[in-house]
Amino acid sequence: MQTEIILRKAQQEDKDIIWSILQQAIARRKKDGSSQWQQGYPNEDTVETDITNGFGYVMTVDGVIAVYTALILNDEPAYSTIDGAWLSEGEFLVVHRVAVDERFAGQGMVKKLFDQIEDFTRSHGIPSIKVDTNFDNIAMLKILESKGYSYCGEVYLAGGIRKAYEKLIL
Repeated sequence: MQTEIILRKAQQEDKDIIWSILQQAIARRKKDGSSQWQQGYPNEDTVETDITNGFGYVMTVDGVIAVYTALILNDEPAYSTIDGAWLSEGEFLVVHRVAVDERFAGQGMVKKLFDQIEDFTRSHGIPSIKVDTNFDNIAMLKILESKGYSYCGEVYLAGGIRKAYEKLIL
């Protein structure tokens, strides 16, 4: 049977599930020895704000929420100053707060998420995707490399320096 994978806007009723997934991801980052997400961000208010602003998205697998992310069009103030250079100057989609439910960990969900995000970006006529991650988030760094994202430099975000990547879609 074919698995149905859907990327959709998060709804208010998804909030508790999303927060649970983020808490799992925060704990995993800590267990992996990372400093990312260890200073009280993201938190429940972050989820609430994402959903209210229409930034929150979930990827479901056969109707079950497997992954959470925030997708934000053209709006990441930290990206205006980069130690390096972006590939493009035009519109872009920012990917933030990628978190996988532990029940789906190790199943390539983030790669599937990025496929979905690229389709979403293409279908909305947005020419590029920008994303940043912590220097010690080895799993995400490997995924970005495998999905063809180009390392553009470093940005200062959420109290730390992040590696910044971009992929031209159109």
